[in-house]
Amino acid sequence: MQRWRPSAVAATLKARAELNGSVRAFFVARGVLEVETPVLSSHATVDRYIESFRTADGRWLQTSPEFAMKRLLAAGSGPIFQIARVFRLEEQGRHHNPEFTMLEWYRPGFSMPQLMDEVEALMHQLTGGAAAFERLSYRDAFLRDAGFEPHAATAAAMRAAAIAANLVSSADFPDEPADFWLDLWMSRRVSPALGLGQPAFVYDFPASQAALAQVRAGTPPVAERFELFWRGIELANGFHELGDAGEQRARFEADQQWRRAAGHVVPPYDAHLIEALHAGLPDCSGVALGLDRLLMLKLGLDDLAQTLAFAADRA
Repeated sequence: MQRWRPSAVAATLKARAELNGSVRAFFVARGVLEVETPVLSSHATVDRYIESFRTADGRWLQTSPEFAMKRLLAAGSGPIFQIARVFRLEEQGRHHNPEFTMLEWYRPGFSMPQLMDEVEALMHQLTGGAAAFERLSYRDAFLRDAGFEPHAATAAAMRAAAIAANLVSSADFPDEPADFWLDLWMSRRVSPALGLGQPAFVYDFPASQAALAQVRAGTPPVAERFELFWRGIELANGFHELGDAGEQRARFEADQQWRRAAGHVVPPYDAHLIEALHAGLPDCSGVALGLDRLLMLKLGLDDLAQTLAFAADRA
């Protein structure tokens, strides 16, 4: 194989340019401002399951433009979107490249269901579809495809069920918490069954998986968070955004403590974001959508590398 050659054929590069143009046209028509934020930052995500690239001078490559975009929102930008290059320290695979393209946008005044409506409208414009997307609560998705109530299941019960279903062996993962098992069941049994025809939304995640979302009180409380799946692949992750600076700092510090105990790199959390939240984030919902994965699925390609001018192994 000639490594100098592009990973994508010319027709796919043209389709990518057309996709980006359609995204911009969609948001221009709706009065959403395109912005650009720094790729390099003095802070990084402290998410427990996302690893960041660090540069020689001690700065970090962004894993998402989220924090900087929220600072713009707090400064009065109004609705904004960005087509951003982002970086995550993971191995190249069929559905992942360490450098990829993320579409992220924020809608002041939008509830989570309103943003789901807009994601669906965008997807229809980009893919030419018209049928309504399926919408399932996290609970209903688990009841249908895993066979248990996720908000009540214990780690021991989920592990036993996973062993019985041959998802893991009896020697695997003896001491992992409930969220580990929820993620395992999601990745191996629930998500592969989602969006096999039309794309499907899953919403109202466990409160323990809120990330940067608000938690809605109830029995049980749930995170106002949704994900979009198409043909079993996650395409988008959206939140009714958390605006409480104290709560956000507490979540960051808890994630740092978890990473430290697990022996992971512990980046500094974004103190600028906390200051912005103190100044006042407008009530809003936001979402990130992977454009490379969307293009792969739209064109019926087998590997994400086929959507990229030069995938990681040719960069």
